[in-house]
Amino acid sequence: MHDPEAKRLLWYLFAGSRGGENRVRIIDLIKEQPYNINQLAEVLGLDYKAVQHHIGVLEKNNMVTKVGEKYGVIYFVSNYLEANIEAFNEVRSIIEEKKKNKKGNNLTRSGKK
Repeated sequence: MHDPEAKRLLWYLFAGSRGGENRVRIIDLIKEQPYNINQLAEVLGLDYKAVQHHIGVLEKNNMVTKVGEKYGVIYFVSNYLEANIEAFNEVRSIIEEKKKNKKGNNLTRSGKK
């Protein structure tokens, strides 16, 4: 079921806090297939501990769920996020657009366009 508070939470997790960009990348990957932390770290080119932190934040906020124990744990998109995936996609698109515009402005200011 769509949660009217979902957009606020998504904005906080992905745009309003440090690491939001990496959390978006993690969600994009596990939407396609489940991963464990080690696999995510390798694919994303991030430190294991950093991915572990982001997964913890995502899990605490009900964006991902895990299956398995200890080293066999793999992560999936949660039912909550699946129900609110349109809101996630909207927030991600706005973040990407702002990032593109910011890069364009920086190029213009530096005279290197």
